[in-house]
Amino acid sequence: MQFKKLTDEQPFELADYVKQFLDAHSHDTIQIFLGCDSHSRLKTTYATTLVFNVSSTGCHVIYQKEIVPLISDMWTRLWGEAERSAEVALYLRENGIEIDTIDLDFNSDPKHKSHKLVSAATGYIESLNFKARIKPELLPAAYAADNIVS
Repeated sequence: MQFKKLTDEQPFELADYVKQFLDAHSHDTIQIFLGCDSHSRLKTTYATTLVFNVSSTGCHVIYQKEIVPLISDMWTRLWGEAERSAEVALYLRENGIEIDTIDLDFNSDPKHKSHKLVSAATGYIESLNFKARIKPELLPAAYAADNIVS
């Protein structure tokens, strides 16, 4: 699975990078946030991010960006966000890296369209033994992904 840094367009293998990063920062407290966001214009762009919150230095963001044909159906597009996040979390788990929580860019407030997917998406993520977080909680990985696809 290939990811990139915000500061370097050179792709790298995700699991190897995460292991090296965690080893290099073994003296720090690190929280890892995983999430995905998408935007549709002429095509649909997904950005999946891992945000490393390092106690001594702040945050480090890596990402994977995917452009697909336009997905005009909101349900399908947002479900793709949950699937991409789950795929990365499962890949990391298979490579010995545990991700505890997945940030879903969905809103618990029924006024928002994404609310329609909250039950299904959180159920899907939790069925894979990850915790799911949704708005209004602070979602660093979803916010980072939003900046990448914007």
